[in-house]
Amino acid sequence: MRKCSLDKLDLVFAEIAKNAELYLPVDGSDGGAVYQKWTEGTKRSEKLNTVKSPKDFFFPQTEDLMAFKTEGKSIDVIDTRKAAEDFVVFGVRACDVKAFDVLDRVFMVEPQDSYYTTKREHGVIIALACNKPSETCFCKTFGIDPKEPMGDISAWETDSEIFFKANNEKGEALLSKLSGLLADCADDAADAQKEKIDAIMDKLPLKGLTTEGFGGGKTEELFNRPEWAELSESCLGCGTCTFVCPTCQCYDIKDFNTGNGVLRYRCWDSCMYSDFTKMAHGNNRLTQKERFRQRFMHKLVYYPENNDGLFSCVGCGRCLAKCPISMNIAKVMKKMGGKASE
Repeated sequence: MRKCSLDKLDLVFAEIAKNAELYLPVDGSDGGAVYQKWTEGTKRSEKLNTVKSPKDFFFPQTEDLMAFKTEGKSIDVIDTRKAAEDFVVFGVRACDVKAFDVLDRVFMVEPQDSYYTTKREHGVIIALACNKPSETCFCKTFGIDPKEPMGDISAWETDSEIFFKANNEKGEALLSKLSGLLADCADDAADAQKEKIDAIMDKLPLKGLTTEGFGGGKTEELFNRPEWAELSESCLGCGTCTFVCPTCQCYDIKDFNTGNGVLRYRCWDSCMYSDFTKMAHGNNRLTQKERFRQRFMHKLVYYPENNDGLFSCVGCGRCLAKCPISMNIAKVMKKMGGKASE
């Protein structure tokens, strides 16, 4: 494990930025935190989490795929991708790191999504432990430990120091470049900070929420439960929950006539929309109840059934904070399965 004083952290950032673009959370204009490219003088946000997750670095909200030019009956396909460059994302929380496990199983299985895979190969994640978990956090429900954020590099911050530990070759390679700024320290140097995080987690209102009643093999038991009608009744179908979610991976592909050819791009989509996957024959989920049920059944039943029991929720709490009618996965889980302590 290595460490440096917090007053030297900007020197660490500057050294990283010499060889790769560095991004970290900063306070946005609307009061929330957003990821921004580091430049000298950039002030890091002290907020727990960003409004949008770091998923955006690897699976952007909009992304050009290719372009086409036609001349008579001839069609040229143009690769619009730029050469991939190395980048580093600092301050990723344990929940968002776990979200990459979910996304990897979607985009990096055969046939691999080369757009996503290339970014994963060139990106380095520096994960930061959560010193002040929020009342909306429930990552432990899904076996995630906020004091042990497993990125390429794990980091722990105290009032005066920051500690780093490499978790793989990619992380070790980056820390080796920072050897002149970091000092070696004992592997248990951050243990006191970890104990403080545990103490906070034990007091959170959702600490008792469990996955009991969910998981693979529960489709028949849960699909026709009458509670879906009640839970979905007030849902606006706005899609906010899907756009702030670090694990949602639905997208649409569109063609745009530029006037000088056709640009094909993909953009995030939401299973909560009435026109989601709507084809010539119509939509196979005609009601908001069906769309609502699909979202939560996928996260709590379908995905774990097909991915060795891994749930596709990481308990980040973004949907709890952002849903305009205060409907979220925690309420669904309480109503349909595991109960949270009062």
